[in-house]
This record gives sequence, C-alpha cells and structure tokens, in this order.
Amino acid sequence: MLDGKKIIIGITASIAAYKIPLLVRLLKKAGAEVQIILTPTAKDFVTPLTLSTLSNKPALSEMYDKKDGNWNSHVDLGLWADLMLIAPASANTMGKMVNGIADNLLLTTYLSARSQVIIAPAMDLDMYQHPSTKQNIAKLRSWGHQIIEPTKGELASGLCGAGRMEEPENIFQTIQEFFKKKTKLNGKKFLVSAGPTYEAIDPVRFIGNHSSGKMGFAIADELANRGASVSLIAGPVNIESQNSSINRIDVKSAQEMYDACMLVFPKVDVGIMAAAIADFSPKDVAKQKIKKGDTTPNIVLKPTKDVLQNMGEQKKSNQLLIGFALETNDEIANAKKKLHKKNLDLIVLNSLQHKGAGFQHATNQVTLIDREEQIQAFELKDKSAVAIDIVNRIEELLD
Repeated sequence: MLDGKKIIIGITASIAAYKIPLLVRLLKKAGAEVQIILTPTAKDFVTPLTLSTLSNKPALSEMYDKKDGNWNSHVDLGLWADLMLIAPASANTMGKMVNGIADNLLLTTYLSARSQVIIAPAMDLDMYQHPSTKQNIAKLRSWGHQIIEPTKGELASGLCGAGRMEEPENIFQTIQEFFKKKTKLNGKKFLVSAGPTYEAIDPVRFIGNHSSGKMGFAIADELANRGASVSLIAGPVNIESQNSSINRIDVKSAQEMYDACMLVFPKVDVGIMAAAIADFSPKDVAKQKIKKGDTTPNIVLKPTKDVLQNMGEQKKSNQLLIGFALETNDEIANAKKKLHKKNLDLIVLNSLQHKGAGFQHATNQVTLIDREEQIQAFELKDKSAVAIDIVNRIEELLD
C-alpha cells in the first residue's frame, strides 16, 4: 500500500516524541520512504541517531549543516513529499504554523509543502483546552489539514484528560487510509471549469464579473491529488494549479468556454462547472476603442449560450454533472430549481448573505443539494477545505 510513498514526519518538542520510532518502523515496513525533520528542542526528547537508523536517512534539524556544509533545502523537501505528518505537534508549533512564523527547518518546510498535511497534537490538558489552541486547530483544519485528535488518558504532568497523542498504530492506519483514498479516483476523468468570462465591448473594454477562479482551481487540485485525470477550463485568472498533472485550457469569452466544454465533456466521467460564465454579451463589438464623447454609447446585449443547460441535455447515463449556484435570496428554492432544470446530479450553493463566501474570498460557505434534494450544509472554510467536502460528496455519488 505504501510502496514508494514519500512521507515527512515533523517532530516537535513533546514527551510524546518517544512514540515516533515505532511509527517510523511501521511505515518503513510498509515500503514508505521516511524523512524526519525535528525542531531544535525536539532532540531533547528523541535522538536523531535513533531516527536516522530507523529511517535510513539523516534526521534533519538545521537549515545548514555546519559539519559537512550541506544546505537542507526546505523547498526541495516540500516538493519531495507525498504527505507531511507533524507528530507530535506542540501548541507552540501549531501557533507558528497558523501565523506563518518560519524560524526552523520544520516550519519552513511546512510552508513550502504542496502535499496534504496531517497533524497529531500532543500537550497537557490545560494547554489543549486553551482557547488559543482550539482556535489554532480550527484554523489549521479550515485550511484542509487533517487533525488526528488526541486521546484522553494519563498525561506526563500526572493529570488525566485529553492531550495524549494518538498511538503509532492508529496514526499508521490514518496514513494508510489517506493513500487509499488518494488513489480512489484513478482512471476517472473530470472536466472542471473555473473563473470568469470576459465579453468584449471593444478592443480595450469588456463585461466581466468578480470570480477569482479559486474555488474551481481548488477542486481541480483536490481531484488530481486523488489520482483523477483533470481537464481544467479556465477563464482569465491570475492563479496557477498546484498539481502539475492538470491539463489546463485557457479561454476568455462565454463562447470560448462553451466550445471548450462541449469538446471535453463527452470524454469525461464528471463535469464540475464552477466557472462564472456571462449570461449576456454585447451584440456588436466595436473594432476600435470607443471614445468618450458627448453622448453615452448604447450597448445592446444578447444572451450567451447556456453552457450548463447544453451539458445537461447531452449528459449520458454514466456521467455526472455538478453545477454551482450563487444566490442573493431564496437560496435553497432557487438552487433546487436550477438543479432540476439543468439536469444536474449535484448543485453547490453559495449565498452572498454569508460573510466571507463567494467571489474574491479565500474562504467559502457552501450547501450541497443532490437530485433527491438531500441537503448537506457546511460552515465557512478555506476553499481548499471546501474542495475536499465537494470531492468527498462526488466520490459518494460515483460509488
């Protein structure tokens, strides 16, 4: 199951570090490559020699090795890993992770990591219950990081309660489940649309909208990270995919978006239409820039082709089609209406009534509604975490 998987284990200053050598042995036995990174003070709890011997790799701690002159590149480490586990994760390190403080090799590597991050906190009862710790854990979870909740039991202080790091065998099981889940979409083909469209008025001006494309790009990355083959049809945006396997097709106008989607959709298993496609475009496009004069130009609009409607009409019985609805009022009713009218299998509802949701935000708050009108509502999350929720639901529909 773990043959060839590259795993970074970040160890922080906690008595629970004594459990990590057993975890390393389990991972190595399962065929994984393991790279250990310790915070400087973590070496007081478990020795680099022990970890190096078990992992067959030098246990790293410093950015620059003064002994042999080697530079330990946090960028290379972040690109190398298929998974980053931070265990045990102290309150101090989690606080630094949330605030982007990079004062050691582990934290700089964390900020460079492109893989999924799993965090196993360990600390004393009162530290774990402190509002700042709870807030930091919630923030890390909202970014899409998986938290392995600590268990209850006797702690190093002699107190009894929540704060014990989960046992190595159970952390190992969590890692196995992560990689099993990651390959679940192998062989499945997806179309994802993202971003706005620009409808030209003249060679300079256009009609557009405020879509950033972040939600669609996050979904495409999540799908690709789980082994899917993804074609991302992107309107004019200033962001890049994190997963290099994604086939990106750039378009500008609603007509170009329509043409690209009609070409790709028949070849995929699932279409996910997160793009904000213009409903209208100028009937006539001026060949020269319209000059400002005494009169206001009259711009006549015409309807664009309904991409989602056409995809719904052409959808085969073995395909799924997912749409998005951005509403300002009667959200659930309007989303259900669109779900059935467009022949969708699932609709993702956004409401502009929710602060921090919708265009231009790094966060989103969505409600999923399927063909049977089952409703699943989620709290406000980072868009990468929202993408996980959406892809999880799509996997259920595929099953």
